Amino acid sequence: MGISLEQDDAQSLVRLKGMIDISCAAELKKLLLKVLEPGREVRVNLDKATDLDVTAIELLWAAERAARSSDVRFALTGQVPKRISSAVADAGFEKFPVSL
Repeated sequence: MGISLEQDDAQSLVRLKGMIDISCAAELKKLLLKVLEPGREVRVNLDKATDLDVTAIELLWAAERAARSSDVRFALTGQVPKRISSAVADAGFEKFPVSL
């Protein structure tokens, strides 16, 4: 399990690795709040994520909504694993952010 952040002047890249669940929800929430700055671009890479529980999905969904209302571009990047896209759909999040 892992959450990492790479930033430059214009963009924040959040990388999720392994199982992202309730045990790391506080860390993910703190990081997402940190990167949601007006005028920036936020990308969340799920290439190495193996699973997202509903808590992680809800945090990403809420971050996307907050970004939309704050002039922040937000998207999932890279290849979203099938298991995760299925979990997102099963949780009722059909309109989840996609690649930029």
